[in-house]
Amino acid sequence: MIHTIDLNFLHAGEAIAAYVVPTDNGAVLIECGPHSTLPALLAGLERLGLRPEDIHTLLLTHIHFDHAGAAWWFAAKGTNVYVHPRGYKHLLAPERLYESARMIYQDKMDELWGRMEPIAEEKLFSVDDGAVVEADGLTFRALHSPGHAVHHISWQLGEDLFTGDVGGVKISDGPVVPPCPPPDINVEDWVASIEAMLKVNARRWYLTHYGPIDNVTEHAGYLLQRLEEYKNWMEPHFRNGESAETITPKFVAYVEEDFRSEGLSEETISSYRAANPPWMSVMGLLRYWKKQLQ
Repeated sequence: MIHTIDLNFLHAGEAIAAYVVPTDNGAVLIECGPHSTLPALLAGLERLGLRPEDIHTLLLTHIHFDHAGAAWWFAAKGTNVYVHPRGYKHLLAPERLYESARMIYQDKMDELWGRMEPIAEEKLFSVDDGAVVEADGLTFRALHSPGHAVHHISWQLGEDLFTGDVGGVKISDGPVVPPCPPPDINVEDWVASIEAMLKVNARRWYLTHYGPIDNVTEHAGYLLQRLEEYKNWMEPHFRNGESAETITPKFVAYVEEDFRSEGLSEETISSYRAANPPWMSVMGLLRYWKKQLQ
């Protein structure tokens, strides 16, 4: 049984999920969200009859704060934390990662993300592509899935696949969209990752933003389509030399018109903004095109 906990990020429902899989001797946690949403996560665990000390295994899809920010807190409680090799050093010593984020978010760091502290080496494990993590009778397989981030893993548990951000953002009855923050966006790698994820024949994808989806092939098709649309939308703005400040309101209007054409409520659109701020995708897609055309 896989349980979904809504982390109520920025008081928005269905913006960030953590997943809990109970085992005989505790539970596995997939994603933990930022430190700022730890109270919501702990309340969700309590509703399941679990204490923090019961979480023996934490699987991270990648090290962005909205997925991994509270990992250090669980490691301090005894949890073993599993991460991509290219994210490993940043969780051992997160100071550079945190300060880089502070340059972007400035005085909003605490509200958005909370604290981030080092994880002890004996509690942190690097996972290669295709490697298996055995967790109290459960077998998880790591599928390296770059495109959104170079340090991204999708985790397979039988016929279920925890897709992090490479599986897109889909909230409530809204469309699936690709989250494209800097610095690692690579559309070609992302397409290859989706194709690889489809080949494992999972019957269900568990999106961190937000929840399980059953129509995997259709979902992936729409995600690939929007990824191409976002890439193509940004290209002429990049070639014209427009700044991020100039492009952002245009991109926000483009994205949110898409949402409104789907009949989404303002509440659902607010959850999309919390989970996937459009200005982040502007920065990421501009960086992508700069790399492509250098």
